[in-house]
Amino acid sequence: MSSLRGSAAVSSEHGSGTVLMIAVVCVAVLGLIVVVMFTAVAQAGAKAGTAADLAALAAADAARLLLPGDPCAVAAEASLANDATLSGCSRQGPGGEIVKVRVEVAVAPVGWLPPLVRAHAVARAGPPPQPWLRD
Repeated sequence: MSSLRGSAAVSSEHGSGTVLMIAVVCVAVLGLIVVVMFTAVAQAGAKAGTAADLAALAAADAARLLLPGDPCAVAAEASLANDATLSGCSRQGPGGEIVKVRVEVAVAPVGWLPPLVRAHAVARAGPPPQPWLRD
């Protein structure tokens, strides 16, 4: 009689390893998706920061008349050259030589998927402060 009970217990657990492995694979795929998303966001943030820095430097050169053109237009061209979009530009300081820009970069987890969110970055560039000169 005890041999019948043992075989019934074994047959009721038949296929449980398959269910367990499906669960493990699903958790692994979910973890991979999370890692890919974090990587895409980090890459877009770095790209936005670089594009903002370069756009601000180019705009500051245009504000100081080292490059031809309007500083904000130059910043827009520089940000587009770095796969970013200029979302804000302002000039400050005496003569408007200090330029502050804001850029956006689309975040797509995989290149062929549509962008989900946008990464933003702000940069400021201009001549160095000169404390010995009084305004």
